[in-house]
Amino acid sequence: MMRCDATVAWTALQGHYEAHGRDFDLREAFVRDPQRFGAFSLQAPEVFADLSKNRWDLATRRLLVELARECGLEARRDAMFAGEPINTTEGRAVLHTALRAPKGAAPHGDEVHEVLDRMLAFAERVRDTASSGITDVVNIGIGGSDLGPQMVVPALEAYGQPGLHCHFVSNVDGHDIAPVLKRLDARRTLFIVASKTFTTQETMANAGVARAWFLAQGQTEADIARHFVGATTNLAAAAEFGIHTTFGFWDWVGGRYSLWSAIGLPIAIAIGADHFRALLAGAHAMDRHFAETPLEHNLPALLGLLDVWYRNFHRFGSRSVAPYHQGLKRLPAYLQQLEMESNGKCVDLDGQPLPYHTSPVVWGEPGTNGQHAYFQMLHQGTEVVPVEFIAVKRPTHEHADLHAKALANCLAQGQALMLGKCAEAALGEKAPTASPDLDREVLARHRSFPGNRPSTTLVLDQLTPRALGALIAMYEHRVFTSGATWGINSFDQWGVELGKALCNNLLPRITSGDASGLDGSTAGLLHHLTR
Repeated sequence: MMRCDATVAWTALQGHYEAHGRDFDLREAFVRDPQRFGAFSLQAPEVFADLSKNRWDLATRRLLVELARECGLEARRDAMFAGEPINTTEGRAVLHTALRAPKGAAPHGDEVHEVLDRMLAFAERVRDTASSGITDVVNIGIGGSDLGPQMVVPALEAYGQPGLHCHFVSNVDGHDIAPVLKRLDARRTLFIVASKTFTTQETMANAGVARAWFLAQGQTEADIARHFVGATTNLAAAAEFGIHTTFGFWDWVGGRYSLWSAIGLPIAIAIGADHFRALLAGAHAMDRHFAETPLEHNLPALLGLLDVWYRNFHRFGSRSVAPYHQGLKRLPAYLQQLEMESNGKCVDLDGQPLPYHTSPVVWGEPGTNGQHAYFQMLHQGTEVVPVEFIAVKRPTHEHADLHAKALANCLAQGQALMLGKCAEAALGEKAPTASPDLDREVLARHRSFPGNRPSTTLVLDQLTPRALGALIAMYEHRVFTSGATWGINSFDQWGVELGKALCNNLLPRITSGDASGLDGSTAGLLHHLTR
C-alpha cells in the first residue's frame, strides 16, 4: 500500500489544482461543454447520480482514479471482500458485505444465513400481533446498535405493520427512556437489548431501567424471557439478565456496519422478512457494483475520490447532506457516525502522523426544513460547503402536489448554489421587505450570491427497501474509498474508548464529590454539580 501523498498522481493533482482547480467555475464549465451532465452522471444499482455540479473536469477525474490505483484501492477492496484482516489494529476481517450476500457467495455464509433465517422467523412471529400480543417494540442500544435501525425504520414506514410501533432508546440520560416507558403497556411490549458484548455502559443502564419498570408493572421474572430478547454474543450475561432468546453476530461486523446483522432485528420486525431480504439484496447489488465496475464508472469510488479532492486540495472542511424525503430524516445522523467514526483518524496504517486532513464534518437536515435553517450560510456564507441532495422520484403518499413542491425545491437549491446572483441582477429586482432608506447598490450587494458552490444530486426511483439498501451500501463503500486512499484504518474507533474509561473513573465521584487528582476544570465542574 502506498500512502496518497507519496504517489505520482498526488503531485499531479497538486499541479492540476493550482492550474485549473482553484479557480474552476461551474457556470463556465457548462457553457464550454453542453454535454457535461451526460459526462458526469451515472446509474448505479437503484441510485442515479448527477456529479456534474462539482468542481472537477475529466482531467481531475482521471488523476483521481490514477491516485486510487497507485494507493492500491482495488487490492484493498478485494481483500475486504475476501475476508482478509484489513482491520489491522484489531486483527479482524471486515465482512459486513457477507451479511447481505446470497448463501455460498461470501465467507461465513452458513453461519450468516442460519442467524438470518432464525431472526426473520422470530420477527414474523412478533409481527403476528394477534398471536404474539405485541404492539410495541423498544430497541435499546447506542451508536451502531441504534443509528442504523433508527434511520431505516422510519424511512420504510410505508412497509410497516399496522398496529405495531417501534421505539428507540439510546441516550443514558433518563430523559430518553422515561417518556417512552410512560406510553407502554408492559404486557404488550417487546424489548430488544442490542449490545454485542452485553456490557455497553449506556445500553445496559437503560436495559436495567426497562427491566425494573417491567417488573414494577406487575410482570414476573419468568415473563422477562418472553418480553426481552438480545442481539448479542454474550449468552451467559444475557441469561443472567433473564434473556434466553438471542441472535448473535461476529467480531468482523463493525458497529456502524451492523444494521444488516442481528442488530437489524427491529427493522425486520417493522418491515417483515421479505422486505428485510430486499434491503439486503439492494445492498448486495451495490456491493457487486463496487467490486466489479471499473473505477471510472464506479459510483462509490468516484464519490470517495471526490471527497479526497475537496478535503485535501480545495480544503473544504464539511459536507452537508440534504435528503428531500422526510423518511430519510435520520440519514444525516447515521452518516455522521459512518464517516466521522470511520475516517476521523490522524495516523496512517503504520501509526505515522498524517500531514493532510481526513474526514470532513458531515451534517444536515431534511429539505425543505434545512432551507429555513442553515441554507443561508450555504448560499452566502464565507466558507464553501459541498451539498449532497437526495431526491425520490415517486412518493408513497397520494399528495402529488406536495411531492412536486419538494422536488422543485431540491432542484432549485442545487441550481441556486451553482448559478448564484450577481449584484447587477439584484439591482434590477424589487425587494418588498427592504428598508426604503437603504442605498440601492448597498442592498444589491446584500442580495447577491457568489454561486459556483458545488453539489451532488442522488436520485432514487422510490424509497423501497431495495433502494435504501443500495443507498446505504453506496455510502459505506464511499467511506472505504476515501479511507483507503488516505491510507488509514477506517474500521477501528479508539477515539471512542478514552471518554468511556474516564467516565468509569468519574462516575463514583458524582456521588462522593471526591475531586482529588483531577485537573482544575474537571474538579471545579464536579464541585459545582455535586454541592
